[in-house]
Amino acid sequence: MSYKTILVHCDASRSVGNRLSAAADIAQRFEARMIGVHVREPFDVVSFTGEGVPIAPMLEAYNTRSAEDEKVARGAYDKATKGRNLASEWRVIEAFAEDALTTSARYADLLVIGQSDPDDPASEHDDLPEATALATGRPILVVPKIGAPSTIGKTVMLCWNASRESARAAADALPFLKAAEKVIVLIVDPHVSPTSHGQEPGADVAMWLARHGVKVTVQRDAAADTEVGDVILSRAADLGVDLLVMGVYGHSRLREMILGGASRTLLSSMTVPVLMSH
Repeated sequence: MSYKTILVHCDASRSVGNRLSAAADIAQRFEARMIGVHVREPFDVVSFTGEGVPIAPMLEAYNTRSAEDEKVARGAYDKATKGRNLASEWRVIEAFAEDALTTSARYADLLVIGQSDPDDPASEHDDLPEATALATGRPILVVPKIGAPSTIGKTVMLCWNASRESARAAADALPFLKAAEKVIVLIVDPHVSPTSHGQEPGADVAMWLARHGVKVTVQRDAAADTEVGDVILSRAADLGVDLLVMGVYGHSRLREMILGGASRTLLSSMTVPVLMSH
């Protein structure tokens, strides 16, 4: 298995350049096709009671802003792909961002998306990483708003709790895991049982990874009174990790995002890229 199609979300946010650079590096490394997707969301007419509100000025403002956003996104895309030996493609889709990315990602191997940034006016979708991870059926690589290391995936930490979600994430991350110089399987407060970690927590997943040629070590940790997400971030910093891999837990219903605690912590406080699967 390898990544052959990398889809990357191209908006007008101030962090889009970092995201595109990371996606281009990954696509070049795996000899994959990179597809940049800019989403032009529909003009949303707000309904008012009483006297009518003139639509023409609102539509003109919408068209002006949409054109400016597309120009910014395309400029960042061209800069990230210029001079690279890379098969690439630019797309503009008229739809809501979550719907467009969720559907398009189903025909790709990896979706690259940016961490939500509530301080950036151009980053309007606070729950986009969570929503796409839960809905698309493909792995999502979330790039921190502060940027990514020059090379993603030299030292990878796989967050393992023997669940379906963590197994899915491990399988989806195999191209990164196999190419890594070092892979750390982190297990926090493992529960020993025949239906969970087994008698030796981490042994089974380490053996499975080793059969794929992964250079793996197992580290067990205790959370005590600390949140699991904070333990993960702390160990990642201690060990010089440049990519976290984890299953994302929760569900989306009527656009209300419900996530597990570790997922919420990592998505809000991440300092290195996170590959997530559901």
